[in-house]
Amino acid sequence: MLALYEGFAQDWGVVSFEDPFHEDDFAAFAELTRRLDVQVVGDDLLVTNRERVERAQRLGAANALLFEVNQAGTLSEALAAAGQATGGGWSVVVSERSGETEDPLIADLVVALNAGQIKTGAPVRGERTAKYNRLLQIEEELGPAAVYAGRSYRHPH
Repeated sequence: MLALYEGFAQDWGVVSFEDPFHEDDFAAFAELTRRLDVQVVGDDLLVTNRERVERAQRLGAANALLFEVNQAGTLSEALAAAGQATGGGWSVVVSERSGETEDPLIADLVVALNAGQIKTGAPVRGERTAKYNRLLQIEEELGPAAVYAGRSYRHPH
């Protein structure tokens, strides 16, 4: 699988992989993170759990957290995982959950966490456009103080 992913990165310019291996295969995640200059996002690997983020950081097994409040159980637990991730120099990608509603809260979380990345899909349905519209509202409310966090992932080398 690693060779296949290396080919994707080289041949197709893929710059981000989400859960490229089994959810408990920290070693494979670490090898991919070490070998490729790409964003390696842990979703099922990390489940927005501070302890799993900490373990992955010790092992070098990813460099970004997929932030989903429903995985953690509480907003406090999810924020602890995000704090662990960013404190270790990782990116955070804020994601909606399956069966999402039009509640735009995750757009506010993207800004609050200075995440720079939102995973909500193409703006083709109401529950998705609500998030993008909220991001535009936040920008309008902030005026000149609005700053796009930019590309979250920065390779350490």
